[in-house]
Amino acid sequence: MSMKLSVKHNVDQWFNKIAKNPALGRTVSILWLILIGWIAFGWNLGNIGLIDETEPLFAEASRQMFVTGDWITPFFNGDTRFDKPALIYWCQAIAYAIIGVNEWAVRLPSAIAAFALVCLVFYTIQWYFAKQDELEQVSRPTRRYKTSFIAAALMALNPETIIWARTGVSDMLLTGCMASALLCFFLGYAGEESREQGAGSREQGENSSPLRPAPRPASSALFPNKWYIAFYVLIAGAILSKGPVGIVLPGLIVAAFLLYVGKFREVLSEMRLLVGVLIILGLSVPWFALVIWRNGWNYINAFFGYHNLERFTEVVNGHSAPWYFYFLVVLLGFAPYSVYLPLSVVRLKFWQRSHWRSLERFQQFGLFAWLWFATIFGFFTVAVTKLPSYVLPLMPAAAILVALLWSDFFQDTEARQTIPVSSSPTPPISPSFLGVSGWVNVVFLSVLATALFNITHILGTDPAISNFHEQIQRTGLPVIAGVMWLVCAVLVAALLLNRQWNQVIAINLIGFVAFLIFVLTPASFFIDRERQLPLRELSAVILEAKEPNEELIMLGFKKPSVVFYSHIHVNYLGLPQEAIDHIKNQAAKGLKPASVLLLAEQKKFLQMDLQPDDYKSLSTKGAYNLVRVPFKKKKSEKMDIS
Repeated sequence: MSMKLSVKHNVDQWFNKIAKNPALGRTVSILWLILIGWIAFGWNLGNIGLIDETEPLFAEASRQMFVTGDWITPFFNGDTRFDKPALIYWCQAIAYAIIGVNEWAVRLPSAIAAFALVCLVFYTIQWYFAKQDELEQVSRPTRRYKTSFIAAALMALNPETIIWARTGVSDMLLTGCMASALLCFFLGYAGEESREQGAGSREQGENSSPLRPAPRPASSALFPNKWYIAFYVLIAGAILSKGPVGIVLPGLIVAAFLLYVGKFREVLSEMRLLVGVLIILGLSVPWFALVIWRNGWNYINAFFGYHNLERFTEVVNGHSAPWYFYFLVVLLGFAPYSVYLPLSVVRLKFWQRSHWRSLERFQQFGLFAWLWFATIFGFFTVAVTKLPSYVLPLMPAAAILVALLWSDFFQDTEARQTIPVSSSPTPPISPSFLGVSGWVNVVFLSVLATALFNITHILGTDPAISNFHEQIQRTGLPVIAGVMWLVCAVLVAALLLNRQWNQVIAINLIGFVAFLIFVLTPASFFIDRERQLPLRELSAVILEAKEPNEELIMLGFKKPSVVFYSHIHVNYLGLPQEAIDHIKNQAAKGLKPASVLLLAEQKKFLQMDLQPDDYKSLSTKGAYNLVRVPFKKKKSEKMDIS
């Protein structure tokens, strides 16, 4: 027991030293953020090829912008691409100009957005606990630094964030803009109260000096404070990332929060809403106006109709799921920390409205995080089309909620007995309640380990990878993963039995980092080697073998990565007979060269029933065949394409 107290005392002394030396505190904080940011987002970011099917669509549309100089209308494979607004394409095209057209440039905007968001979460948590210490007139650097370190780690090191921060699509850019906007709103909301209080105290102190002018009231300022301005700018960025959802969701969250705490009119007035609307419109509308001017109703119907309204009201592209879908997504996407979310929410006692309305503005941070989480979760649960990436913007709120829960167990030894419970926005949770969640954590990790041991019986087949299950088993990764999480379950159980609560979350984080380094990363390289590398190699062959104006047909599947890596227009055809008919029609036109390139899965290729002299094999990689089919008289009536 004395050893435990000695260790904790030494830790407190170290954090006190950091608190007394701002330069040291900033250095340690920056190093921590760089470490977790590199592990989560930077390490091997561009060393894995583009992943079909969505990522290459963005990458190629951005490449077309970069090559053609058309920064208004996105194109893919010769057709307009109206799925998403232009911000992601602009960011990727700028990255191409700086570091070249490669995988790093494709994914860098997502990684930067994720890292910037992690830094802002860290800053906000630091600020929140500094304000709480100021209110309670006590210094608790251990709690402040530990909680902010944990919050940043929870934000960065979870499956949902890592997947989308390492993928060159618009989801992380939307989340970065939207979540940062919400954090900026809250900083502006709480900072406005501090500014008014500061102005009031200065005015009282300066009444004795008639020569000094009274401070200008905050309400007379033309523009809102800097955080509100940042909120408006980031909302515009969210709109340019994914459209109306970029303003609808933050608007719902802010409105729900202000109505709950009874400050709706007051805060809208101090936000200078008219100025904010002008900022948002001024930054976001010009591109929409230009793209509509150039493309007319084609854009309006495709983007606003199909990709926004229909996705909310109807099933699009077969992406339907049961009502409990997002419970599973959050459970696994925020694993292994998701088991602590129920307790994190109950701890707030958010139903006690009068209590929350009586608090200082900054003390309402936990309530704000909960409404952020609940609004996004509820919105997309109601939506008919469902995808795992839709709830990515609630992950920062989940990280904040869990970090606030653990802050109750990061108390400084010297201050622990001096803080009145009534001064805290939420009384510390009882260790017995945490113990229940802790044992749920043990069960969850044990189930996860069991599932990974038997992963080959859970996963489906992949037609692009032959002997998929056997190859996974040969890598040994399922055993390594299962053992890792089983060890974590045992360690968490041991800590719970010894009532060492504050180390439980650290075991989960360390376990996830080990899982990322020793399982997920090797698994990514394995999937890339077996699934994507053959297509990249065939793209290189196509570049060398293709004759001028020779058509490339992809039969039976759509792999947009071939368009990106070969820089060639691809004609996608679904059925063997459709390909045969198309080749006949092209031959009848007397086109030059008198041949087409055909890229097909082996099964589809065999269904074409080509004879050996009907084609010339150029390359076979993985599950794919690349052949040249000349326009000439065929012995088989089926392939008479002369």
